[in-house]
Parts: sequence; C-alpha cells; structure tokens
Amino acid sequence: MNYPLLASVLALALLLISARVGDAQSKRKGVPKEDERVDYGPLVGATLTLLFFITGFVFMMAVGRYDLRKACEQNEAIAIRTQYSRADLLAPAEAAKLQTLLRKYLDQRISFYATHSDSGRASEISAETARLQAELWSTLRPALAAVPPPLMGVLVTGLDDVTNAQRSSQAAWLNRIPFTAWILMTAIGIGCCWLIANRARRTDWLAFMIVPIAVSVSFFLIADLDSPGGGVIRVAPVNLTSLSQSLPAQLGAGD
Repeated sequence: MNYPLLASVLALALLLISARVGDAQSKRKGVPKEDERVDYGPLVGATLTLLFFITGFVFMMAVGRYDLRKACEQNEAIAIRTQYSRADLLAPAEAAKLQTLLRKYLDQRISFYATHSDSGRASEISAETARLQAELWSTLRPALAAVPPPLMGVLVTGLDDVTNAQRSSQAAWLNRIPFTAWILMTAIGIGCCWLIANRARRTDWLAFMIVPIAVSVSFFLIADLDSPGGGVIRVAPVNLTSLSQSLPAQLGAGD
C-alpha cells in the first residue's frame, strides 16, 4: 500500500470485473417471471451501507495515523530545540561540539521526512541517524563531569527526549492500517458490484460504475494517508525546517 495510485487502479479493475461477471451471469439466466422475481433491494442497500461504513471507519483510522505522524514531527523539533539550548550549560568547547552534532542530526531528520520510504536512501538515513545518536551520547557523557549535579539530569533528560522522539516517529511510520482491513473492504466491494450487476433488470454501465469509482477513489485517499513516505499527502517537516533555518543565526550570534 505504499503506492496509492496503483492500489486504486487495481481496486477499480477488480470491481469492474466483478460487475462484468455479475452482468454476464444475469444475462445467462434470463429475465425471471414476475411471480418468481425476488426483491433484492434491501440486500443491496444493506451491503452498500456496510461497505461504506467500513470504508469510512478505515478512513478515520488513516486520518488518526496521519495526525499522529504530524504530532511526532512537531515533538522531534521541540526536543531538538530544547537540547540545543541546554547545550549552553556545558563548557564552551563541549557545547559547540554538541550543538554541531545536533545540527547534523536535525539535517538527517529533515531528510527522513523528505525521502521516499522505499528508496535506498531511507536505509542510509536510518543508519546515519543511529550513528549520530550514539555520537551525541558519547559526547555528552564526558562533558557531564564539569556540570553541577542538578544540571546533569536536565542534559541527560533532554538528549533522552531527542532519541525517544525519533523512536516515536519511527513507530508511527510503522503503524499502518492492517492488511486484513484492506481485504475486507475489497471483498465487500466485489460482492456489492457483483450483486448490483447480477440483480439489475438491464445492463446499465453508468449505474454499475458508480460503486467501483467511489470505492477506488476512497481506497486511493486512504492508502495515500496511510503511506508515510510513499503518497501524495505526506507529513512535511515544517517544524524541523523552521528550526534548521533559525539555528544559523544563533550560531553566528554565539560566535
């Protein structure tokens, strides 16, 4: 589901094929006599209601996950900005080194949000992020010796918040809509299209295409929201970029 447009096209094809099969079976059976005709209207209505209820529920799941990823990006920017300011509590040399590492780390986090999740660059960013986290800790540990005990906890907690914010973002990226939900929506959609075409009194492709098009568009939007690094609707690193643009002026002022 990292390719929303492909998922939408496949869903449309499956649903149209289902409608075509239902229409072909209806033609083979012929038109039933009036006293043999069964009213399937309530069944079709109930099935469509179930389909769009589940689709709406899954859409809300996708929106919730998208909002969570946006919140994680904001939390990362806050954690990095806070630790960058707290670095001034260290000796000037250690503070400058820690702030330089935080700036490099910030650049990697911006790249993470701007890179396609399936590209080879994504794995490189993850490896570099882990390396910078280890280097940040190795830089802070010896520098704590010259800091009063009350400030040690502040610095350690700040850097811990930086790494925890990154892990929360990673977890939010991996929190996707269950594949079983996609299977359920597709199966009900196929059943609806088959039922509508099979029980129609005549072939009317304008009516037959309404459900496939509506469902495929819904699938596209849901898959797009649920694809952190592969869709059109993506979490832009607005807060991280804003922080990155503000840091050079502070570095210059400090010099």
